[in-house]
Amino acid sequence: MENWEANIRKVVPYVPGEQPKEQDIIKLNTNENPYPPAPEVLNKQVELANLRLYPDPAATKLVEAIAQYHGVDKKQVFVGVGSDDVLAMSFMTFFNSGKPIFFPDITYSFYDVWADMLRIPYETKPLDADFRIKASDYYGENGGVVFPNPNAPTGIAEPVEFVRDIVSHNPDVIVIVDEAYVDFGGQTALPLLKEFDNLLVVRTFSKSRSMAGLRIGYAIGNEKLIGYLNDVKYSYNSYTMDLTSIELGTCSIKADDYFKEMVKKVVDTRTWFVKEIEALGFTVLPSSANFVFATHKTIPAKEIFEKAREHKIFVRYFDKPRIDNYLRISIGTDKEMQLFVAFLKTLL
Repeated sequence: MENWEANIRKVVPYVPGEQPKEQDIIKLNTNENPYPPAPEVLNKQVELANLRLYPDPAATKLVEAIAQYHGVDKKQVFVGVGSDDVLAMSFMTFFNSGKPIFFPDITYSFYDVWADMLRIPYETKPLDADFRIKASDYYGENGGVVFPNPNAPTGIAEPVEFVRDIVSHNPDVIVIVDEAYVDFGGQTALPLLKEFDNLLVVRTFSKSRSMAGLRIGYAIGNEKLIGYLNDVKYSYNSYTMDLTSIELGTCSIKADDYFKEMVKKVVDTRTWFVKEIEALGFTVLPSSANFVFATHKTIPAKEIFEKAREHKIFVRYFDKPRIDNYLRISIGTDKEMQLFVAFLKTLL
């Protein structure tokens, strides 16, 4: 090792889901929405000549649209480059006590990556036998709590009273609820913001709003929390949101009818798909997300994953304890899911 390497911050990086370059594939591996963004987004004319200017550092137009949509004050909204950026900024801002933060052992694999990178101590809390988060595991002394609801990769959602239980037992730390998939059947924790000033709710445009390629995420919390987040953002990168993100994100949040229609289509397809694969011998965890987490009674998940790939069908496989015989399958269009079911039947 070279001498200069002794002072390098070394991390084991997060590995994102595969983005295949081939054409004519069925892509069910990264939980993207199978339907395009709202027509208002697609038809929006962005004044490209304005790209010579720096964007509004406060992303005021987008922030005000999000605030109006959720019925909160604009000072309660923080926007960033996808929910990943918002969450990472939140780790940096709120988890500095030196005490371990708590999050589930089976969840997003970038939580521990961020904690390691930012040198935040942490403890993972095991899901129960049914892959559910146990609220009582989060009662002990800690430096903060973060968990997705619905969880990933399980897709299991907990009711708002479950979130209230955890937040009420942690009055002295920040509790972050990651609601990337909540629109597909979960209960949002946003109403709890009126009761708790230590709660932060994080959302994304990538899933239910079909804008994964543009990278827009946001957090809603009390004004003081959002102020601290902005202080860190402006100290790190003042211009996180570019012109197109601000303009197109604002169009998306206003296209509510289309948003609800597309969410319903995904949920309806999910319901059909679960029934179809359960009839083929799969066990499927109860999903409130735009994906399902499933295992077959006789065929190993890894075998299905590999054979599906040979047929240009991409799903997600995790070679990790307790979940190495499960597949996470994103919900595609009706046609894509019908083709996937037809493929599965060839294996039986």
